[in-house]
Amino acid sequence: MPFRDVLDRLPETRWPRLCLTLLCLLLWLPGFFSLPPGDRDESRFAQASRQMVESGDYVRIRYGEEERNKKPVGIHWAQAASVHVAEALGVGSRDQIWPYRVPSLLGALLGVLATFHWGRALVGRRAAFLAAAMLASCLVLVVETHIAKTDAALFATVAAAMGLLGRAYLSPGNFTGRQAAAFWLVMGLSILLKGPIGPMVVALAVVTLAISDRAGRWLKALRPAWGIPLMVLVVLPWFIAIGLATQGRFFAEAVGGDMLAKVNSGEEAHWGPPGYYILTFLIAAFPAAFLVLRGLPAAWRDRLNPGTRFLLAWLIPSWLVFEAVATKLPHYSLPMFPPLMLLGAAWAMDPLRRPAPAWLRWIGTFALVLGAAGLGLASAVLPYLADRRIDPFALLGIPAAALFLWGVLGQLRAGQPARAGLAAAILAIPLYAVAMQAVLPRLSAPWVSPRVAALLAQRAPGLPPSQFGIAGYHEPSLMFSTGTGTQLLRNGPAAAAFLAEAPGRFAAIGDRDLAAFQAEAQRLGLNLREEGAVEGYNYTRGRPIVLRLYRTAS
Repeated sequence: MPFRDVLDRLPETRWPRLCLTLLCLLLWLPGFFSLPPGDRDESRFAQASRQMVESGDYVRIRYGEEERNKKPVGIHWAQAASVHVAEALGVGSRDQIWPYRVPSLLGALLGVLATFHWGRALVGRRAAFLAAAMLASCLVLVVETHIAKTDAALFATVAAAMGLLGRAYLSPGNFTGRQAAAFWLVMGLSILLKGPIGPMVVALAVVTLAISDRAGRWLKALRPAWGIPLMVLVVLPWFIAIGLATQGRFFAEAVGGDMLAKVNSGEEAHWGPPGYYILTFLIAAFPAAFLVLRGLPAAWRDRLNPGTRFLLAWLIPSWLVFEAVATKLPHYSLPMFPPLMLLGAAWAMDPLRRPAPAWLRWIGTFALVLGAAGLGLASAVLPYLADRRIDPFALLGIPAAALFLWGVLGQLRAGQPARAGLAAAILAIPLYAVAMQAVLPRLSAPWVSPRVAALLAQRAPGLPPSQFGIAGYHEPSLMFSTGTGTQLLRNGPAAAAFLAEAPGRFAAIGDRDLAAFQAEAQRLGLNLREEGAVEGYNYTRGRPIVLRLYRTAS
């Protein structure tokens, strides 16, 4: 069957959810099991969840010896449950990173399926299928499925809550009490995942629609009189428990130290100017951005249509709030991707569509070409830049990018934007597979922590983590790789003192602390023996690093 016929028939398939699930797995599974734990958020979340599994304390969130009072507990419960299931089935362990990524993958999948399921009432079945396929292929979502943290799961709760809200808005008379209960339960889960973010997106849409439509039956259909208490009932037990367990420190640090810091200043150097998300959207939404840009003018012209008005109310106020917040990262805007994809797909599927302005078409096409060429070339050259080697598998990124551009641009030239959008989602599979499976996991330089753990296991098999210390490299992936109890030492002299305190200990020393370590070891009369070294690149700090492993010789 010709490829164009496949593109035409897929949106009408009898098994849309099965097809979308298969597409998601083909896009997301490459690298899912093989990518080492990343710095810094992924390893922090995974390590805190592992400590829950190890300690049996499912109330407090700890990273090492420190309380991690930043986000609620939801994602840690999900990750701990995933680890327990993996261990019970004998397919994984708490020391592997992939079980902690399962909630991210499932969250992304649920978000894509929710976009299709509830998007049908907003833009029609064919357009909803196209939108869900485009959403699945977005670069930011592909990345988030490979990171064990909150954002993909949050995305799922927002997509589901807004889908239910859309059903209430379009057809309040048919909105059942069961659907209202599901809406408020999902809102409670969203709060347990990332605090106020999910409810904020929903509340802004509700206020916008209430102002534009003067409220009405759809708001009553949500049954807030008993729905809000139901939502509170979901979140209250843990909030009471964590408040008692930390004597109120969780709320002081989560609200004052984390949330307000993100609003008022660019936390951890993640500052961005207003307009940041508009610019990064072209990359974050690759390869779907070109179609979304073409559909936006039509969406604004069609704003009196109830379905379009709902999608704009979902999108615009939350987008403005995220642009106003000082701390910015590309994935923060992920909860607004479903309405963008639905609006773009609705335009593409409209047989009476009007062409987009030429400047939008050029920007979208430029972003499409740049994204594909950039991924292909980066895949090809990254092994040489990182490890000074040429990898034949990495070179496959160039023909994968060429195939992608040939297929997508060909459909655009034929005047078939819907086919082009679906072709982009399908032809992104080999492009992502090369980058996520053939290139990134096979690099050596960026994955310092797993290599330190491998060297330690080789030189000191069975060494308890508490008998290993490190100075000059404290990235969270290290503790996840070497085990809870790893001693993070302040500097070189502290490392020498650590070795002097008890026999049989090992210490890894970074190049910047090496001279001070050796001087203090000499002063203490230690007979040092070097057991090996790991050279790599600390990508979170942007500098090369050498770690040398020492023990005291008898």
